[in-house]
Order: sequence, then structure tokens, then C-alpha cells
Amino acid sequence: MDVAVAAVAAVRALAGRGETLATAESLTGGLVAATIVAIPGVSAVFRGGLVVYATELKQVLAGVPGVLLDERGPVDPDVAAALAEGARDRCGADWGVSTTGVAGPEPQDGKPVGLVYVAVAGPDRTEVRELRLTGDRAAIRSESVTAVLQLLTDSLRDRPAMV
Repeated sequence: MDVAVAAVAAVRALAGRGETLATAESLTGGLVAATIVAIPGVSAVFRGGLVVYATELKQVLAGVPGVLLDERGPVDPDVAAALAEGARDRCGADWGVSTTGVAGPEPQDGKPVGLVYVAVAGPDRTEVRELRLTGDRAAIRSESVTAVLQLLTDSLRDRPAMV
């Protein structure tokens, strides 16, 4: 799915439900938020986002437990979940999404280039997807944005609207 199509689908689904979104991004460095805010009318659903590229900011700004970061590092499915939950909580949104991974060009802390985790935290559950992406840095970052927006759309489709 094209990234613009994924963004429009997610924003329309949120708007139709009267629900809001926040982001916490590492490897995408704000691309998720930038992709979302390019859509007219997004102010009705987008609360804000955190770009937490530095590991310590994942803890300080997004509330990821320090012990989790110390034990597993920033590229981890539980870190992705905590980032999405932190975005949701810290920005006061109904939904939070996150990205963390290795865009390259070199592996990071023993994790291969292209290993990415995207997560969506909703009112009653958090879901994480592991991605094994190929391509250059730009391609990995772009695919990560598309994947997290698709996961959000899937999560919205699978859950009844809040009352």
C-alpha cells in the first residue's frame, strides 16, 4: 500500500470515529507525523507526537521503562509497545503509534539493518508487528511509516468505535 493511501485511510477512520492519535518515533524521525499532517482536516484527529531518536529520550519523554531499555536496547518489540503507549498517554490521545528499528546503513547493537518494530496502542490493547525490510535507509523509513499506518487502520477496523 502507498504511504499516502495508508495515511488517508487512517485519518478518515479516526475522524469517522471521533477519535484521536499521537505518535512516538525513533527511526522514522517524524515522518509518521509529517505524513499524517499533510492530510487536510487532520487537526480533528492528530494530537501531537514525540521524536525520541536518542535512547534516553525514549525513557524521559515517552515513559519507556529504563530497565527495559538497559536490558534489551531500543530496537525491541516491548520498547515499541511502550513507545506507542507513552505517546497515547503523554499526548492524551485515544490511539498511539510508534516506530523503532535500524534504518542503516550499519547494524545497531547487534540488530540487523531493516529490523523494525511498529506498534499501535489503543484503548484496550497494544499490538506490535516485526518487520524485516530491505533497501536503503530512505526505503526502510518509508516502509516503516506505511506499515505503522496500515497497522493502525487494521486495529481501527477490528475494534468497535468508542462510545
